[in-house]
Amino acid sequence: MFRRIVVLGGTGFVGRAFAARCAGAGLQWQLVVPTRRLAHGDGLRPMPRLELLEADVHDPGTLERLFAGAEAVVNLVAILHGNAAQFEAVHVELPRRIAAAMRATGLRRLVHVSALGVGDDAPSMYLRSKTAGEAVLRSAGLDLTILRPSTIFGIEDRFLNLFAQLQSVVPVMALPGAEVTFEPVWVRDVASVLLRCLEDRATIGKTYELTGPQVFTLAELVRKAGARRGHARPIVPMPAALARAQAWLFEHLPGPTLLSRDNLRSMERPSVATGTCPGMAELGLTPSSIDAAWAQEDPAGAAAVELQNWRRLHGGR
Repeated sequence: MFRRIVVLGGTGFVGRAFAARCAGAGLQWQLVVPTRRLAHGDGLRPMPRLELLEADVHDPGTLERLFAGAEAVVNLVAILHGNAAQFEAVHVELPRRIAAAMRATGLRRLVHVSALGVGDDAPSMYLRSKTAGEAVLRSAGLDLTILRPSTIFGIEDRFLNLFAQLQSVVPVMALPGAEVTFEPVWVRDVASVLLRCLEDRATIGKTYELTGPQVFTLAELVRKAGARRGHARPIVPMPAALARAQAWLFEHLPGPTLLSRDNLRSMERPSVATGTCPGMAELGLTPSSIDAAWAQEDPAGAAAVELQNWRRLHGGR
């Protein structure tokens, strides 16, 4: 009998890595991944024991139907850009609906991914809404584990890859927040933490900070990303006023937002471990450095590698 795990936001960067990790581990789990459009989950279709469903997770009735018969929920749904109402809807109201649907179906186990830097005094709408979402879930009486990762990197990330791509087309990198510090964590390590939390009930009631083993300034990360692609550019720190003006412009340009003023406010708080919560060591896991992670990554991506591992374990099926 397979354990049914509902993964909200499972078609995203972390969700794909988690599905791949589960496949590679050969677990007796059935992952259920709802998505607004089935095409968003095309990369997950080859995964064994994964059910991709077209569903609106913001609808309470839909959540109840998804949760019926499940053993656990993983919530990865988040946005980086938006206005106050959008952050409220995704980071606060959705957790409230998740909790209500779990109570209605008798489901208790939830692993929720938040963010480092949360707090009532956090400088950005993003971080304050993440704070409020945590509070909603803590008051719901669930078997809850909260994860607070720093910036997550990997072969498919939109962080280091973006800076690498920019350096392929510009002669100089004008960089806002050049001295902001991060403790980036590998996406496969985050996937391993998710798996460990679902396996180990001792993690219930705890909050974990997920970070890598090294602290970098943003300038150091950007330089490292450019060097990996063979086109590191000189970095010029951008004055705060000019950075805000640039972010305002990016907010109003058509297409995906590269940088918002709220992102800049988030960067006023270091994305590094505070030491107030346990880290990966308590879970028996050792985080990978950026260099070690890059050495292990395959151009085909984590999903392809883990699927190949699963097929070897099961005789090529």
